[in-house]
Amino acid sequence: MTQPVPVSFLSTIIQDAHKRSTELISGLDASQLMGPKLRTVNPLRWEIGHVAWFYEKFILRDLYGYTPYNAEFDNIYDSIEIPHEVRWDLPLLPMNKIMEYIECILDRCLSRLGHGTASEIDSYIYQFATFHEDMHTEAYTYSRQNLAYPKPIFSKSKAFLNADMVPSDSLVPGGYFELGATKNERFVFDNEKWAHPVLLEPFNICKTPVTNRDYREFVIDGGYLTREFWSNEGWNWRQTEKAECPIYWQRSGEGDWIVRHFDTIKDLHLNQPIIHVNWYEANAYCLWAKRRLPSEAEWEAAALGEVSPDGNVLTKSKRKFPWGDAPCDASLANLDGYALSPIDVGALPKSDSAFGCRQMIGNVWEWTASTFTPFDGFSPDAYKDYSQPVFYETKVLRGGAWATRSRMITARYRNFYTPERRDVLAGFRTCSL
Repeated sequence: MTQPVPVSFLSTIIQDAHKRSTELISGLDASQLMGPKLRTVNPLRWEIGHVAWFYEKFILRDLYGYTPYNAEFDNIYDSIEIPHEVRWDLPLLPMNKIMEYIECILDRCLSRLGHGTASEIDSYIYQFATFHEDMHTEAYTYSRQNLAYPKPIFSKSKAFLNADMVPSDSLVPGGYFELGATKNERFVFDNEKWAHPVLLEPFNICKTPVTNRDYREFVIDGGYLTREFWSNEGWNWRQTEKAECPIYWQRSGEGDWIVRHFDTIKDLHLNQPIIHVNWYEANAYCLWAKRRLPSEAEWEAAALGEVSPDGNVLTKSKRKFPWGDAPCDASLANLDGYALSPIDVGALPKSDSAFGCRQMIGNVWEWTASTFTPFDGFSPDAYKDYSQPVFYETKVLRGGAWATRSRMITARYRNFYTPERRDVLAGFRTCSL
C-alpha cells in the first residue's frame, strides 16, 4: 500500500537518481568501469545497465506492456537469473550505447507519467525503482572505495563541524513497542509489513555509535588475535582473511593507525564512527568490551520510541524520525553523500531521539543482533525477489549511512547483508549486558 504522490515528485527523484549515477561513473576509464572480478562488487558497466533494465522491466514492460528495447537484455541484466561471477564475461554494450539505452528508458518513464497526482501503482513502482537505483548508487560509492578509485565529485558538498561527545548509555524503558510500518506511510518496503507489538525489557543503549577511538583500543589490545572474543564462524572468517584490523586501516611510519579513503591515505579521525567492519568484528568488539549489539526491535525503539508521561514504559505511538516529524536535512543527518565520509559522532545534536541517541539516521549503517526474517503476515510486492531470497541468511542493519539517499531512508528501513561483509558502509552501537 502506497500513498499517491505528485507526478512532479516522481519526476524529480528519478532524474536526481540518474544524475547521481552519472556522477559516480564520471572520470572512470574503461578498465575501471569493468574492474577486477571480486565477490563484493559488480562491474560498473554491467550495473548501470541493470538499473536501466530494472526501470524498463518493472514499469514499462510489466505494468504497461511496452515492447522490450532489446529482448536479449533479459539474458544480460537480470540480477536474479545472471550469476554474479559471469557478469564480467557478458556481451555488454559499449559505454555510448549503454548511455543511449539509459537515456531512452528514462525518457519513456518520464513521458508516460502525465501531470497532477500519480496513481497508487505509479506512486509505488516509480518510488521503488528509484530507491533501487539509490541502493545501487550507494554500492557504486563503496565500490569506488573498495577498489581504491578516486573519490566521486558530487554537484553538492557539505562540511560538518567537528564535535566531541563522551559515549554514555541511555535507558530505554520496557513495554510493548510497535515494530514495523503502518499502512498510512507514504511508502513501505515489503519486509517492513506490518507493524506488530514486540515486548521489550528495559535496556541501556549507547547514545553514539562505537568510534574509531573505541575500536582502536580493541585492536591495540589484541582483540583480533584473541580467540575468546570470536564466535566459531567469526574466528574462521578472521583466520581465512588473516584480518588483524579493519579492512582499510594501515600502520603509519610512527606506528599508529591511518586509513585509506578512496585513493588517498588519511589520519584516523578518532571521533568518527568505526566504518567498514562486519558483523563478526562488531560482535568480537562487544565481547571484548563486555557489551552486546541491540536487537533490531531495541534499535528501532531507541530511535523512534516514546514513553508514558511517568517515563516508565514505552507507548504504542512512535515518531516518524528520531528527532520528530521534520524531514531530513543537513542539520539532522549526514546523508546523500555530500560529506563524502562519516562525521563526528557528537555532531548534529538536533538529531537526538527521545532517549538522546544521536545520528540514528545517517553516518553509518548499524549492525544489529537480529537475523533478517519476515514479519508475521509478510507478502512480497511487485519485485518478489527483493527480500525473500535472503531471509534467514543475512543480518539486519538499521539507520542508513553517509551515502544513503535521504528520500528513501527511515528508522524503519531494514537493510541486510551477510555477516562477513565489511566493504559496506557499516558500523554499530552497543547495549550494556
